Amino acid sequence: MASTATASPALQNRPLFRHSLQPSFTVLSRGVFVNRQQRCRCGVSVRCATENVGFFGRLGRVIKEKAKSDVERLFSGFSKTRENLAVVDELLTYWNLADSEQVLEELEEALLVSDFGPKTAVKIVEKLQKEILEGKLKTGSEIKTALKSTIVSLLTEKIESTKLHISTSRPTIIMIIGVNGGGKTTTLGKLAHRFKKDDMKILMAAGDTFRAAASEQLEIWAQRTGSDIVVSEKVKPRPVPVLLEAVRKGVEENYDIVLCDTSGRLHTNYNLMEELRACKRAVSKALDNAPHEVLLVLDGTTGLNMLPQARQFNEAVGVTGFVLTKLDGTARGGCVVSVVDELGIPVKFVGVGEGLEDLQPFDAEAFVEAVFP
Repeated sequence: MASTATASPALQNRPLFRHSLQPSFTVLSRGVFVNRQQRCRCGVSVRCATENVGFFGRLGRVIKEKAKSDVERLFSGFSKTRENLAVVDELLTYWNLADSEQVLEELEEALLVSDFGPKTAVKIVEKLQKEILEGKLKTGSEIKTALKSTIVSLLTEKIESTKLHISTSRPTIIMIIGVNGGGKTTTLGKLAHRFKKDDMKILMAAGDTFRAAASEQLEIWAQRTGSDIVVSEKVKPRPVPVLLEAVRKGVEENYDIVLCDTSGRLHTNYNLMEELRACKRAVSKALDNAPHEVLLVLDGTTGLNMLPQARQFNEAVGVTGFVLTKLDGTARGGCVVSVVDELGIPVKFVGVGEGLEDLQPFDAEAFVEAVFP
C-alpha cells in the first residue's frame, strides 16, 4: 500500500520510500514532497500590508511575462510554417478581382507547401472563392481575415470541447499513447504537474515496459510532481498487469487521476497496435467507462505523417484528444488543421517548452495567429 504519511524536514534528503503493493509491483510515496512544502510553510514570516502589495505586484508581472513568453514560443515553434505562408501577404497585397483565380491557385499551393493537406487546402480555397464570387470579400485584407477565420472554424466546428474530460466519480483514467520519441512520458509528467496544482491525488502507471529506463524516467517525474507510481518489479514486465494494478489501486485508494504511460509504437506495426488494444481493454475491465481520455502525442515536426498516425491510433483505441509537442521552430503547423478537420478530434494541449509549466491548453485563434505572418 502506498504511503502518504508526512515526515519531518530533517528527512528531506532521504530517498523515496518504497512500499510493496504486491510482490511484483512497487509504489513510491509522495511524502518527501509534502515535507518540502511543509518546510516552506514553516518558513513563512508575517509581513506588513505594504510588503504584500509589492509581492502581488511582482507576482502579476511574472504571470504577464510568462503568458507573453508562451505566446512568443508558440510563434517561434511555427516559424517554418510562417515562412512558408509569408507568400500569402504578397499574393493579397495587390489583389484584384480579375486575377482572383490565379491568386487562389497560388494560395492553395502555399497551403500545400505548409502541410495543410490536399483535402483541407481545397476546402479552404473553395470557401474563399465562393465568398469572393458572392461579393462578400472585396479586398486582400478581407480575404486574409476570412482565410484565418476559415481555419479557426476547421479547428473548432466539429469539436465539442478542448477541455479534458474529468469523471464525476473517482478516479479519472487517462492513457497517453503515440509513436516512439514523441514525448509521451514528458507530456504525462507535465499533466501530473497541472493536476497537482489543483490539489489532486495522482497515480502514475509505468506501462512503458519496452523502452530501456522508461520506468526510471517516469519515477523521476513522479518525484518532481509529488505523485505516486506503480512500476513492475518483474525481469520481463508486460504493460497490461501494470495498468490493471494501477487502475485497481486508483479505485481502492480514491485517487483523483490515474495517468497511464504506454510504450511508443509504430502505427503500422499490427502486433504492437494489438497490444495497445489489450491495454485499453484491461483498463476498461478494471473500471467501467475507462479510460476517460486517450491522448495521442503528436510530434509537431512530422508534417502530414501525423494524419496516418492519428487515423490508425484512432481506429485502434479511439483517440479523444491530441497533444502537440516539439515546437522547436521546425514544426509544420498546417498538418494539425488537416488532422482535426478529417478526424474531428480536438487538440487539447500544446507543448511550448521543456519546463513543467510549458504544457498549455490549445487555443485555435492563437494557433492561427502563430502560423500566419
